[in-house]
Amino acid sequence: MTAAIRIPTPDIEQSILDDAADWLVLLQSGEASDHDRARLAHWRERSPAHEAAWQRAEGVLETFQQVPPKLGRDTLARLPSPGRRELLALMALAVPSAWLAWRHTPWQEWTADLRTATGEQKTITLADGTRLVLNIATAVDVAFTASERRIALVAGEIFITTAQDPSPTPRPFIVRTDHGNLRPLGTRFNVRRLDDSTRVAVFEGAVEVRPIDASQAAIVRVGEQMAFTASALQAAQPADASAALWERGMLLAQDMSLGDLVTELSRYHRGVLRCDPAVAGLTVSGSFPVADTHASLALLEKSLPVRIGRATSYWITVQAH
Repeated sequence: MTAAIRIPTPDIEQSILDDAADWLVLLQSGEASDHDRARLAHWRERSPAHEAAWQRAEGVLETFQQVPPKLGRDTLARLPSPGRRELLALMALAVPSAWLAWRHTPWQEWTADLRTATGEQKTITLADGTRLVLNIATAVDVAFTASERRIALVAGEIFITTAQDPSPTPRPFIVRTDHGNLRPLGTRFNVRRLDDSTRVAVFEGAVEVRPIDASQAAIVRVGEQMAFTASALQAAQPADASAALWERGMLLAQDMSLGDLVTELSRYHRGVLRCDPAVAGLTVSGSFPVADTHASLALLEKSLPVRIGRATSYWITVQAH
């Protein structure tokens, strides 16, 4: 069954689509008040483009309602962060079926052995003693057999501290993503799934990287990081220190733009967190707690000429003071 797709007006400004996405997420959060609904009605009346943008948003909602109820609710719950960009992509296209709404949150995520939601982190000790830290919105499958120890990073980001295999016959430890296999050589390392690649950062030992569709492999050594696709390896670079800090609940910014920092914090925020383009270019340095995004925003408000605008605790914008 396909969604009832409206033919969109082609020239809706991106800022209007952004607002429509925010309104849809707010209404689906369950936190919208009567005042919020009145404000939405007023927003829709501002211009034909505003109404057309809202029609697109409602078309996406209809698409989600065609999938099995629990999966539809779970997918919508994940949209605010980091999935809001997927919602905008769906609003920009005519979606032929409900299943396309899952292309960035496939069914494997919902059935994974280990999962975290937006704003949630978990620390797991595997059967061999390996310590596995799951960052927000992460899905992992674990398969230990007599011949190998394998985990598959389906989505998100993990920090791994490998342990010596207690099995009488040592088994290799392998981390698999859609782009290739990682084989640690006694180590602590971070793996993050990006949109079109995987990135590994090594903080102890070394990791062998082997893309699925490439004949060559590479060794990423301590203090280095590397991104790779299914067919190519990028050059190794110095490891980003922040990749080792998130497991301790901190985000390190070193001369980072405020826009990039807010985007990163939005991954941990249960709701809509945006940065006004007028202040997105400000430069920020410091350490910010990711487990408490409201505390991080308070630090920004004290150190920069910005204020934190809150429509609700769920919907927040960093804007000029």
